[in-house]
Amino acid sequence: MLRYFCLLLLVVINSLGCSHVSSDSVITSPNLDYIDPTIGNAPQLLVPTRPTVQLPNELIRMYPMRKDYFDDQISSFPLTIVSHRLGEVFSIKPVNGNLNPESWNQRMPWDHDLEITRPWYYSTYLIRDGITTEFTPGKKTGYYRFTFPEGKDRSILFNVYNDGESSFQFLSGTEMAGTETYHGDIKIYMYGKFNTPGTPGILENGQLKRASSISGKFTKASISFPAGSSAVEFKYGISFVSAAQAKINYDKEISEADFETMKRSAEQTWSGIVSQIQIEGGTEAQRRSFYTALYRCHERMVNITEDSMYYSGYNKQINRDSRPFYVDDWSWDTYLALHPLRMLLHPAQEEDMLQSYVRMYAQSGWMPTFPVLFGDHACMNGFHSSIIFLDAYRKGLKHFDLEKAYEGIRKNSLEATLLPWRNGSKTILDDFYHANGYFPALHPDEKETITDVDPFERRQAVAVTLGASYDDWAASQLANKMGKQEDFQLFGKRAMNYRNLWNEQRGFFLPKDNKGAWIDIDPKFDGGPGGRDYYDENNGWTYLWQVQEDIPGLITLMGGKKAFEEKLDQLFREDLGRSKYEFWNKFPDATGLVGQFSMGNEPSLHIPYLYNYAGAPWKTQKAVRFVLDLWFKDNVFGIPGDEDGGGLSAFAVFSSMGFYPVTPGLPVYTIGSPVFSKVTIALENGKKFTVIANNSSVTNKYIQRATMDGKELNSPWFTHEQLMNGGTLELDMGPKPNLQWGTEGAELDK
Repeated sequence: MLRYFCLLLLVVINSLGCSHVSSDSVITSPNLDYIDPTIGNAPQLLVPTRPTVQLPNELIRMYPMRKDYFDDQISSFPLTIVSHRLGEVFSIKPVNGNLNPESWNQRMPWDHDLEITRPWYYSTYLIRDGITTEFTPGKKTGYYRFTFPEGKDRSILFNVYNDGESSFQFLSGTEMAGTETYHGDIKIYMYGKFNTPGTPGILENGQLKRASSISGKFTKASISFPAGSSAVEFKYGISFVSAAQAKINYDKEISEADFETMKRSAEQTWSGIVSQIQIEGGTEAQRRSFYTALYRCHERMVNITEDSMYYSGYNKQINRDSRPFYVDDWSWDTYLALHPLRMLLHPAQEEDMLQSYVRMYAQSGWMPTFPVLFGDHACMNGFHSSIIFLDAYRKGLKHFDLEKAYEGIRKNSLEATLLPWRNGSKTILDDFYHANGYFPALHPDEKETITDVDPFERRQAVAVTLGASYDDWAASQLANKMGKQEDFQLFGKRAMNYRNLWNEQRGFFLPKDNKGAWIDIDPKFDGGPGGRDYYDENNGWTYLWQVQEDIPGLITLMGGKKAFEEKLDQLFREDLGRSKYEFWNKFPDATGLVGQFSMGNEPSLHIPYLYNYAGAPWKTQKAVRFVLDLWFKDNVFGIPGDEDGGGLSAFAVFSSMGFYPVTPGLPVYTIGSPVFSKVTIALENGKKFTVIANNSSVTNKYIQRATMDGKELNSPWFTHEQLMNGGTLELDMGPKPNLQWGTEGAELDK
């Protein structure tokens, strides 16, 4: 009996080691405790992370409307964030006491220490009115709970965020519906219910009225409840399809649920996400940074399909399809690491996202770059969807229409304009690019004559040329896989266009004018705001390394591995040549600086790993650990730049695990320095990939020896196939570099 009791006790102890019981008696992963959505909420210069509450990759997203983490007042709460940094719909806010026309405009003081933010639950205390506001998300639904102080009348105010037509209608004392027009022409619908009856009202022409409906622009409505009533709960459904569908979403998902049931369900959904990657070792701070980054990697794209229907901004219609339709992606930011991470963790979901891209092309005639709800958001430069499709195909993802995707990729490459922040057909500058193999630039202070060029974003001539070379490389590789040999030759030749802007004397990619003459610039600083005449958000030091598709070719241009390594050393050591004030006044996106290296902007993500190609992997190990520790802290300053819904976070996830996809489009990972002693990834195919880093610690960051599946590994690479087959990468770590490990096989076959 004693032996049985001891065995039972051991089972209980072991089970508690891999799960915990929350206050709601929900068995969830202890990894949830490491997620802190406030990490990165205080930006260095530009846009912070937001404490987003949502289910993974789902339509309903919420964070309190305030300027940033430093702002001690909240203006309202949205029923959903429609698009990452591109707008919200349906404002809701609670108030105490008598209403007046200014009640809708009054901001609400809050206290940082009285706010709780979890991916599945939000709570804050509104100090002036003494109201506790809580929220928990569903897929197409949301649930607010407002707890008021005793003895005061209480009201819930509704407003809109957009300037189009809108309406609110109270169908009864507990039931309401609403519409708001987003981005000029997209009708979004809401249906909701309160848990207790109230008295409806509106604000019309600056006057409070008792009425049950209002329509027009900037509509405002209210519902008031008597003092002494219980906490006011509002649960609702949102639809991009129709008013009837909003109610269907409500009925299917939330009508029978109470607040705690919804909260527990959302928590368990997130528990499944963070349970997919199990870690051992590392510091508390490293675990917090890692799992928070993993949470952010599930913010977008979002599934907007409702009962096999979805609204598409690409044909301005309600469409039917049995597969999910995803929007809200910024491929310039996400092709580098977020899409590759999803191909590893959620390949079936990634296939649905890629098929969404295909449908967008079929509906609009162009393959999108920044697909959002209203259509393709003309932003940044390049058509990096070609790289995403190649990367997916080479990693075995096939459940999308490759022929149609390639048709769109080819059309973009041959017929679309390369101009930054512009969509549509090619221009005279694009014709020049096709004929001469580089995008022409203007001399300093030379006046722009092409009206199609964005007056602020400018030509970005070097960045456009380098980006198009990578995109065309991806197109050529896809063409070869698909047996399209003429296209393989065509795009393969264009993939070499990056060489046309290599200035051997200066050792940088520099601009040329339309006569083929070099334009003499300082690659550190010239080019106007963000260097946009020639580069984009970063200077020539960052764009020196933007040839991920042909790193051996870049090494050759630089004069060999030794020169390549020395140039990397110089990057991390090179002085700005001026004050940070002067530098950031021109390059505010280039944050997270180490010398000229900018950790805070996506074009830099792969750079620390390039030492592996130069035969100096120990320098990659040193650099990766340094930038992770320096710029990815577990506090409100813990993101070095514009995070963009997973762009930088995916770098942190990969790098913390110890490997990274330097060249999306090649099914290969290069090895860095794991911060954890063990990482286990549960794959969708039922297998597990494991990274064991014996003795790994803050100081033991250097690889002494390595094996893959028990066989000696002397090069810093492994394949996606090895990962998906459930391989085991085992590393012995130490405090001093092994200068010999990983120096074999530093060149990869393209």
